[in-house]
Parts: sequence; C-alpha cells; structure tokens
Amino acid sequence: MNTAPDITTPTAIAATDQAKAVATPRIKLLSHGFSIDHPDPELGEQLMADTLGVADREAMHGILRQLVKASVSGESPDEVNLSFMISMVKSIRPRDSVEAMLVAQMVSVHVMAMRCAHHLANADDLAQHDSAARALGRLARTFPAQIDALNRYRSHGEPAITVQNVSVGDGGKAIVGNVTQHANVIVSDKNPASAARKAPKAAGSRRKRDSVCSKREA
Repeated sequence: MNTAPDITTPTAIAATDQAKAVATPRIKLLSHGFSIDHPDPELGEQLMADTLGVADREAMHGILRQLVKASVSGESPDEVNLSFMISMVKSIRPRDSVEAMLVAQMVSVHVMAMRCAHHLANADDLAQHDSAARALGRLARTFPAQIDALNRYRSHGEPAITVQNVSVGDGGKAIVGNVTQHANVIVSDKNPASAARKAPKAAGSRRKRDSVCSKREA
C-alpha cells in the first residue's frame, strides 16, 4: 500500500536551516584574540553587528573586545561567560550605538555582581567577606540605575505617567483601564474619600446661599 509523503518534513528542515542562518554566531577565543564562528564571514559579522545594535564593523569589534575582557574568569577570557553576555545583549535588543554601549555595561555589571556573590559565598575571613559584600552592594545598585537610564533614553527623557483614577461627569466618556502617556497630565483629586468630604461642603454652601436669597426676597 502506498502512503502519502510527509509534506511537513521538508518544511521543518527548511525552517531549521533558516533559523541557523539568522542565529547569532558564536565567538571563538584564540590565543591572539577572537573570531566569529560562522561559515560565511561577511554574514557572520553582519549578524553579530545586528545583535550588538551597532552600525559598522569597527564598532562591532570594539564592543566584542570589551565583552571579551569583561568575561575573564581567573586570568583568561571565558567562552561560556562571553556567550551568555552576547545572548543577554541580544535579548535586550539595543537599537543604536548608545544603547549598545549601555547594554554592554549592563551585562558586564551583572557578570561582575554574580562573581562578587560567588566570592562572598566562599569568603575565608571577615576582610574578604566585607570586601565582596561592599562590591556586590555597589554593583547591585548600579544595575537598576542602568535599566532606568536605558528606559529614559528609549522614551526620549519623557517620564511615563499612569492615570488610574479619573472622575467622569454627566455626558463624559471614560476609558476603561490604565492610561499611560508621555506628557504633562493634570488629574482631579483621585482620592474618593477626599472627594466625598468636599461634596457635603459644596452642598452646604448652596443651601446657605439659597437661605440668604429667600430672606432678601421676604
């Protein structure tokens, strides 16, 4: 009996080949430097430049040299550390040279922080413990500051303002959900209790004015 061919097999193979073609190439560490491990050197450099968010070959090699130095474990660069750092850069997706430099700093700070955490866990005496703890604390504070700097740069310095409570009068329209925009927003008092306290006062003022008017008419 003849069976129909599995038409999904060629598609799967083609998809796998395509994924390999666009995947970020690995970096091979050499005794005199490093090289981009890709069968097509030109395509490999272009893929690496896209991953790092830089526009030209010189910038790409400069960022890579800095990441290689930051990956040092012991006395020599570490390919595992370097692959991890490049993978993290790719996941953050820097979009220009400024973001490329900042993201490279971010992944380097993270690697150094985890290295300090390892030294702290294996400290032999109080001096080593205190030194590792201080370094880890500084790096741990630096990392979220770098995240804030990246977010500010990507939003062109405009703080995101989220409006959660908005009062809508008769005939008005409301948007359900949080509203975030990059602009100056003036919102009425969003505290329901405060608004409730102000409402009786307003009503009392109107009653006083009505009473005065009635007396004048009498």
